Amino acid sequence: MTQAGFVVPKFGLDSLGLKNLGNVYWNLQVPTLYEEAIRRGEGQLGEGGALVVRTGVHTGRSPNDKFFVDDSVTHGNVDWGKTNKPMSSEKYRALYNRMISYAQRRDLFVRDCWGGADPAHRIGVRVVTETAWHNMFARNMFLRPTKEELATFKPDFTILNLPGFQADPKLDGTASDCAILVNFTDRVVAICGTWYAGEIKKSVFTILNYLLPEKNILPMHASANIGPKGDVAIFFGLSGTGKTTLSADPSRTLIGDDEHGWAESSLFNFEGGCYAKVIKLSREAEPEIYATTERFGTVLENVVIDAVGGLDLDDGQYTENTRACYPIDFIPNTLASGIAGTPENIVMLTADAFGVLPPISRLSPEQAMYHFLSGYTARVAGTEKGVTEPQATFSTCFGAPFMPRHPTVYAKMLGEKMARQNVRCWLVNTGWSGGGFGVGNRMSIKHTRAMVRAALDGTLASVASSTDPHFGMQVPSACPDVPGDVLNPRNTWKDKKAYDSTARDLTQRFEKNFQQFEGHVDGKIKQAAIRAAA
Repeated sequence: MTQAGFVVPKFGLDSLGLKNLGNVYWNLQVPTLYEEAIRRGEGQLGEGGALVVRTGVHTGRSPNDKFFVDDSVTHGNVDWGKTNKPMSSEKYRALYNRMISYAQRRDLFVRDCWGGADPAHRIGVRVVTETAWHNMFARNMFLRPTKEELATFKPDFTILNLPGFQADPKLDGTASDCAILVNFTDRVVAICGTWYAGEIKKSVFTILNYLLPEKNILPMHASANIGPKGDVAIFFGLSGTGKTTLSADPSRTLIGDDEHGWAESSLFNFEGGCYAKVIKLSREAEPEIYATTERFGTVLENVVIDAVGGLDLDDGQYTENTRACYPIDFIPNTLASGIAGTPENIVMLTADAFGVLPPISRLSPEQAMYHFLSGYTARVAGTEKGVTEPQATFSTCFGAPFMPRHPTVYAKMLGEKMARQNVRCWLVNTGWSGGGFGVGNRMSIKHTRAMVRAALDGTLASVASSTDPHFGMQVPSACPDVPGDVLNPRNTWKDKKAYDSTARDLTQRFEKNFQQFEGHVDGKIKQAAIRAAA
């Protein structure tokens, strides 16, 4: 076995059972990873220098294929159910051993990195991949140790990514030939059957979501930035709601675009990179993110490329979930340390395709906990076969697939931190106005930016507001650079009766979804819950 690369740590791969391998490449630099990826036919060089790759049939995460090993460590701590599915230690060991056999005599790429910018709370993660491009993805996404740190690096967790190996559902008890196996006892995440690199990223997030609450640190599926006066803002939101776009504000410094921890006296990024959706990305509307698609070092997933390297970001023939993975410093004005003070504002983002939620509203702490537990957004008609109208989607804590513990563990921490530190919370609808999808129009990004800016600089805190009759939050009466009629969603609909009917329908969906939490929350949150009109 040949070991090649930048630094080979003392602590190798033997403890994983990985022996009789081909070449093992440790912590290669980006140019060498490019050479290996292109030589092996893993991707193409795009115009401008990005590495363009395809992920095959899996162009997004596979939540139905994720399992947690149910043993003495996890049994009483994981919130078992449809999201967190159990697998016995015996089933795990049999599947893992077959993955190890598959790896024999194969070349592997190893990346040592940190999960978490705060040295007091970070974990060491070793990512072992069978492709150079997945290794470059890990290098971009996570925090890179110094040369001195690499020499003595000992991982707290290992992610073994072997997409070329397929599970056997009949033999392994999996849902398909893809599997993401999380073992907190062995401190290993084993991934097989999917080439989608986002599984690597979210595996680290899952680990931190399990570990950090024990240290009174709230792990968050959220972006964050900091203003000129040192004011920190958190942006919660599911995919497609504008979390990356709105946090990449030229007037504020980006801390991170997706995952953070909120400690008692600080907020810190989990990652060292960004993983942005780029379908129909506009150079004019999002110049900073657009520029990364034309840069050496970026990995582009499932972006259409022609024979001479030209990119077509508007073409979704492979998937609407096209992605760019790049180091965070590719975005100008980023916080190099990844660590800032505690937040003054929280922004919860939703893309309401029904077009009935206000474009911005202020939430009480109890309403914030309610909406955090609800995690609402909506899928639009036409994106999935058989979907003919908007579909409400509720993802607890704005990241249910990555939360191993019961949702109320995270919600309680959020409420306590907001109360203790007097944090304001805003609900921002980046979805539709003037009607639902197919009738109204998507909210103007210019107006949304103006509303968020006014919320963060304190302008909206002193503006008169009224209570939304359907949803109960406080809606400001005015906002600089935003037409007055935009702020009240009912005013934007031509058919007022249709608005009222659609709003009532959505309140019923909220109420039905929240029934699962009724027995786990206190009376104040129950009072803050959205109730359908009788």
